[in-house]
Amino acid sequence: MAHFGVFQYELIKHFKYSRDAASLMKDPRKAYGDKYAKKSNKPANSKNQQPEGQSPDKPSAKKLYKGRDKSQKPVYEWVEEAPTKQKTNPRKPFAGIKKDGPGKQALTRPEYDFKHEKDRKVAYAEEEIRLNKYIANAGICSRREADKLIEKGEIIVNGEVVTSLGYKVKRTDKVSYKNRKLNPEKPVYLLLNKPKDFITTTDDPFERKTVMQLIANACDERIFPIGRLDRNTTGLLLFTNDGELSDRLAHPSNQIKKIYQVTLDKPITKNDFEIILEGIELEDGPTKVDDLQILSKDRTILGLEIHSGKNRIVRRIFAHFGYEVLALDRVMYAGLTKKDLPRGNYRFLSESEVINLKYLGKSKKPS
Repeated sequence: MAHFGVFQYELIKHFKYSRDAASLMKDPRKAYGDKYAKKSNKPANSKNQQPEGQSPDKPSAKKLYKGRDKSQKPVYEWVEEAPTKQKTNPRKPFAGIKKDGPGKQALTRPEYDFKHEKDRKVAYAEEEIRLNKYIANAGICSRREADKLIEKGEIIVNGEVVTSLGYKVKRTDKVSYKNRKLNPEKPVYLLLNKPKDFITTTDDPFERKTVMQLIANACDERIFPIGRLDRNTTGLLLFTNDGELSDRLAHPSNQIKKIYQVTLDKPITKNDFEIILEGIELEDGPTKVDDLQILSKDRTILGLEIHSGKNRIVRRIFAHFGYEVLALDRVMYAGLTKKDLPRGNYRFLSESEVINLKYLGKSKKPS
């Protein structure tokens, strides 16, 4: 396999220094099994869970997605919706965020300069973007809210009121709102090592912990995660306000590689291992992994390389063969690794890292 050397080195290095490596090598079920067994042994019709299709007792209750069972079927429960109220005191950022220090990745935001890219400076200035995107990038509001401002005639472009939703502007145009000139935000690229129990969303009506709390003090710009990680999945998650880069990394045609460390509830058999490598058929179509390695002597800890971005693809692959994924950690994403990035911490990407991301997938496209 072409990627075997780098793939195996990254996974073995990550596994070697894993906090739970010693206990997992002896008995991974002892380290993880009890905790997950308590969650999975709940009766189907518990006090907090309503049968499918049954209305809740309280009209203000809503059906809340709780996760998946061992067979990867969705599990819901009815909960009373929290009353809407204005937040006076925003939540404090996650306590695990550390400041700059010797031997640590700097949290100081770098100044990116992409002028050396061929014709980039001229193309960037002449590039036309939708007006609602321009407003959203200026940090005023979301794109949907920007459309409402445009319809109300509150946005002025080069001295004229614009009410057309499809209107496009150049970055050299003068755009103003309430006599205030708007400037597109500078690009932000931030990498987070996500811990467990945080959901990947920019806002949650049930006020659960979200990944946005972990980066609350990172910057003033409106940034968003590229893709998502499940609540119980840990590892690398990239944030940016660069919509073009986000679309490129998320598009399946670019085949962005991801590497995961997978901990199973029982040893994987040789037959299942070989079938997964050959490719399997799931309910949403064929699925192919790029590489698969066994990292522990008891065959419960694996390293998996894949470029598919389908929802919960790694967990569904093993659930197809009757395995439960006890722990899932993304240790590499688009060439970025977790080196010097502890769990719950973030760092800004360097200029060279951003350039590498911008060129990912370009060589695969026909000339």
